[in-house]
Amino acid sequence: MYRGREGQWAFLLHRLSGLAILAYLMLHVFSIGSFVFGERFYMAIHETYDLWPFRIGLVFVTAGVVYHAFNGLRIIVMDFTGAGVAYQRQMWYAVLLISAASFVYAALTLWPRLVGGY
Repeated sequence: MYRGREGQWAFLLHRLSGLAILAYLMLHVFSIGSFVFGERFYMAIHETYDLWPFRIGLVFVTAGVVYHAFNGLRIIVMDFTGAGVAYQRQMWYAVLLISAASFVYAALTLWPRLVGGY
């Protein structure tokens, strides 16, 4: 069975992070647009966003956006420079490291909100 290499995992994570960003954008547009139905409906939706799954999701969205952005830059470097392809594996590990660091930073920054307070 083919287990894949870094290029395949980079492609898969890039697609998944793009879909997650799209889902977040659609949720955000719905959230802002819900004001059309009245302030009570709008506030009910935003009170739902204070639940812990949405708070944890915000940390994952942060890491997904950072991964998607830096992996996109990695792809641009590979496409427009001949030297980029030779170092694509090392660049992908750097993208993963930056994404993990942003995940940890977002989690630590949002920790008071994650455990239930502002």
